[in-house]
Amino acid sequence: MRALGYFDAYLGFLADHNPKAVPGTKVVDIGAGTGAMAEAWVALHGQPGRLALLDPSEAMLAVAEGALLRRNVTAESHVAGLEDARLGAFDVLLAAHVIEHFDDPLVALQAMRAMARPGARLYLAVSKPHWCNIIIWLQWRHRTFRDAEITGMLRRAGFAVDARHSFPAGPPSRTSFGVVAHAV
Repeated sequence: MRALGYFDAYLGFLADHNPKAVPGTKVVDIGAGTGAMAEAWVALHGQPGRLALLDPSEAMLAVAEGALLRRNVTAESHVAGLEDARLGAFDVLLAAHVIEHFDDPLVALQAMRAMARPGARLYLAVSKPHWCNIIIWLQWRHRTFRDAEITGMLRRAGFAVDARHSFPAGPPSRTSFGVVAHAV
C-alpha cells in the first residue's frame, strides 16, 4: 500500500489535523494491517506512551511490527477482532479502512467508542464511492460510504465530528476520505 501512496496520505492527514501529542499518550491502530497509519503517527510524534496494534491477522501484524521496528518503535500486538478486543481506554484511535469490512459499521464504531476515553480523538480513513473502488471491491468485498452516512453513524456511536479531510493526490484522493472526531 505504500507504493500506492497511502502512507503519505495518512502522514498528511495526521499532520493536518493533529495537535501535539502529550507524553504518555495511549494510541491504538484498529485493523492495523500493514501499520501505515501507526507508522505515520510515530513519524510525527515518536514513540507514544502506549502503542497497541489490533488486527485479526497475525501475518498483517507481523508486517506492521516490522514497519515500526524500522523506526525503532515498539508496539504491543493483539491478534483479535475489534468486537473481541479488551485493551482498555485510549487517547488516540487510528482506523484506516476498517469499518468497510463490517456487516454493521455502526457496531464497529460503537466498539471503537468503547475503547476511547472521553475526549479521545478518532482518525478515520474511509472508502468513498468512486469507480476505482470497484477494483478494490473485487479483491476485498468491502463497501463505500458517503460523508453524511459516516457523520450520522459517528454521532450515533458517541463521537462528534471535528474535521473532514480530502486526500490531495494519488489513489487515496480517489478512493478515500478522512474524518477526525472526538469521543463525547
